[in-house]
Amino acid sequence: MYTHNLDPVLVDFGFIAIRWYSLSYIFGILIGWWLGKKIIIQILSKTDLKFKLSDFDDLISHLIISIIIGGRIGYIIFYNFEYYIANPLDVIKVWEGGMSFHGALIGVIFGTYLFSKKKKITTFFMLDVIACVSPIGIFFGRIANFINAELVGKTTEVAWGVIFPSIDMFRRHPSQLYEAILEGIVLFLILNFSVFKQKYKIGTCSYLFLIYYGIFRIFSEFFREPDVQVGYVFDLLSMGSILSIFMILSGLIILGIFKKNE
Repeated sequence: MYTHNLDPVLVDFGFIAIRWYSLSYIFGILIGWWLGKKIIIQILSKTDLKFKLSDFDDLISHLIISIIIGGRIGYIIFYNFEYYIANPLDVIKVWEGGMSFHGALIGVIFGTYLFSKKKKITTFFMLDVIACVSPIGIFFGRIANFINAELVGKTTEVAWGVIFPSIDMFRRHPSQLYEAILEGIVLFLILNFSVFKQKYKIGTCSYLFLIYYGIFRIFSEFFREPDVQVGYVFDLLSMGSILSIFMILSGLIILGIFKKNE
């Protein structure tokens, strides 16, 4: 058993505080940007695609905007719609928290589609690259969730349970770490193995990401407390699980389309 005593603030200069959560975004973007270029070179070596690495730099700025807008809109619609209808000015208060992974995913897909059309690049090529590096950001994000003592797990008696004094004094599943391992490390290995194996096909990482992330997220949701304002839909599934089911179905549909066109 471990009692959580981690400070969300790494350094406080008084006029500004450096938080672990902010660093997780920065590390995720920087490492993803670096690795993304390596993956692009690997894909180009196996296909007849033409692509300038400098265009990937432009894509990163598009993705940052897409993540913020998509994540915020997704949170408002999926998790707290009534509150923001009653308090519309709070929509812009992103610094107070309230982001949705599934909303950010939709934003990234839409933003990548527009970028690809503008640059005349195959959309699934770009989505494959993003899929391969996304687990890095997810990993750091879930570690930051653990440090912040947020998105906590359900109460448990397991030996590795964690007490979050800022929440209560019950032992809980470290569900943030479960997600960091599954959605971060394991998913990263699966997707990058698919890229670096000999017979890679464009679109593979895109549908694998949707399918495996959905599976890992649903598994993790069984150990995680649902959002208080939403609870369980139909007293059965969390909103995260429902959205992840749609991810899996979307991935299977894309897989089916690719198999049909082979």
